[in-house]
Amino acid sequence: MTNQQIQQLLATLGSDTHQLVETHISWVLLGENFVYKLKKPLAFGFLDFSTLEQRKYYCNRELMLNNRLSQGVYLEVLPVCYNNGEYMFGDQGTVVDYTLKMKRLDTNQQMNIRLEEKRVSPADMQALAKELAIFHQSADRITAPVSWEQQYEDFADILSVKNTMSPIEGYNTTTQLKESCQQAQRFLRQHQHRIIERQQLGFLIDGHGDLHSGNIFLLTPPVIFDCIEFNDQLRQLDILNELAFLCMDLHYYQQQHLESPFLQSYRQLFEVFFTEEDWALFQYYKWYRANVRLKVYLLAAQGKEIVSPELKEQVHQRWELFKFFSLSFPK
Repeated sequence: MTNQQIQQLLATLGSDTHQLVETHISWVLLGENFVYKLKKPLAFGFLDFSTLEQRKYYCNRELMLNNRLSQGVYLEVLPVCYNNGEYMFGDQGTVVDYTLKMKRLDTNQQMNIRLEEKRVSPADMQALAKELAIFHQSADRITAPVSWEQQYEDFADILSVKNTMSPIEGYNTTTQLKESCQQAQRFLRQHQHRIIERQQLGFLIDGHGDLHSGNIFLLTPPVIFDCIEFNDQLRQLDILNELAFLCMDLHYYQQQHLESPFLQSYRQLFEVFFTEEDWALFQYYKWYRANVRLKVYLLAAQGKEIVSPELKEQVHQRWELFKFFSLSFPK
């Protein structure tokens, strides 16, 4: 669908409170009681939503995978149809797309908003740790071979958007990004045996894959949603990698003091740190996750003739965090 068609579809929700939230890969239509998520007809190296069949498949995949953590929030996959000059949800007319229908939750309880307003407590983090520890203990274990080379390729994919980065943050960023990739390569090669060993011990799981604070509602109990459905490889990861994503986000919101109660509570329920090398890997995964979030905003800016001041500021903040974590690793 196009942006204009999405606006027409949004108007059918018939509520003064309806709202459109757009990401680099999705349109999310917020109604009074329900949310409708549509996938943009895009193809990147890490996902392919380019055909109607692909978007239907991944809507169903998203429904199934997210019900592991947020049962009752993800409701059903619906066709989007065109009929008599109008776009509508349901099966009347010609199917032009598919949407995932979800229950709308209280936006004020979304963790990223509460972090911005400094309304997240150690008790909130302890409750979240409990939900995650239970999920991680029961998650499917991944037994396929794991390689540090693949992890390096994931990190180095940031270079695919270097040409978008340079005009925003300055042309010396290309050199800095290349140096960072070299740092990451050296680190991963040095710790490749522990990476493999942790998989053999059962710490590589089919997890969430996108565990930042925008994908969490701090309700009772916490609700964790929007896991990665479009790329199994990105969702199948070491538990340290999963935890590091959330802890990196705490740094972004300058709420680092919440990391300790979170990890302490988690480890009381499920121990995943055993050696100093594990802590080094955890620090690397924070850096990698800062890389991922930087890339998300650069993808949002890609191809735009004019990048908004708000998006430029997001890129700048994510770049500064990326550089902060890179200081932990020798050049």
